Amino acid sequence: MATVLVTGGRGASGRWVVDRLADEHAVVVVDREHPGLGVDPAPSVSFRAADLAERGEALDAVSAVDPDAVVHWAAIPVAGTHPEGRVFGTNALAAHNVLTAAGRADAPVVQASSDGAYGFFFADPTSLPDELPVTEAHPLRPEDPYGLSKVAAEETAAAIARRDGISAVSIRPSWIQYPGAYACREAGYVEDLAAGAGNFWSYVDARDVADLVAVAVDDLLGDDPAVEPGRHEAVNCVAADNALGRPLLDLLREAYGGVPDECAVAEGDDRSAYSVAKAEALFGWEPDHSWREAAEADVAEPTLFDA
Repeated sequence: MATVLVTGGRGASGRWVVDRLADEHAVVVVDREHPGLGVDPAPSVSFRAADLAERGEALDAVSAVDPDAVVHWAAIPVAGTHPEGRVFGTNALAAHNVLTAAGRADAPVVQASSDGAYGFFFADPTSLPDELPVTEAHPLRPEDPYGLSKVAAEETAAAIARRDGISAVSIRPSWIQYPGAYACREAGYVEDLAAGAGNFWSYVDARDVADLVAVAVDDLLGDDPAVEPGRHEAVNCVAADNALGRPLLDLLREAYGGVPDECAVAEGDDRSAYSVAKAEALFGWEPDHSWREAAEADVAEPTLFDA
């Protein structure tokens, strides 16, 4: 059984990642706060507390575990909730510290990036993408500290992969939704076209995110990984359909007055604006969940670290 260190494993999406990985691996969660000595986690899960933006704490935490793989999922998750400098500084420093430690430990990395790296949502004004569907080759043009921090994290992963000869994967989820509590199906979102226009009404279920993390980790730990040592690859992680269930091109025309010149989306297709072909090619992953069945699904939330 491999040992996988997961940062941010107590967070909203991080706990789904931990729950999924714990089925197959020994998982060590590193998070800012300890859940308490009275918490009895799953047998394959243990916990360490560290401030990952502090270099010494991050290096110590990773070296003490000596993991076979690292999943870096810790971050301030969105712009606008903290001062700009704190969002960028915390996320960029934590990524640099954790990935540096992973490189020293010769541990492949899977990390959380975001579709925020493309820069659509917080741009003023939001522009149409250069292409449809949006592939990982699309230029990254963030104007906000969160998206910029994710670009920095991806570049850090690429640098560490080159320098230390490890494999690194950055996963770019769109707006993560939780079964039975899909914010993208609330009335204020569904009835206001502008509410989701910034990321073109894209979303992804937390279970699909966790599955992509798991298959990427398993691949990187294998004898013939799709992402070879020394390489970094970014992959989109979104649901197959858009959150409104309407034809994507109709939505774009209504919200933006047109569609990109480079467009391979068919009329009438209610697909997402993002392509997941690369994740499928590298790891055999495709999204399994749609708001149509998941928005009101009765699925228990992972409670690995709840007292």
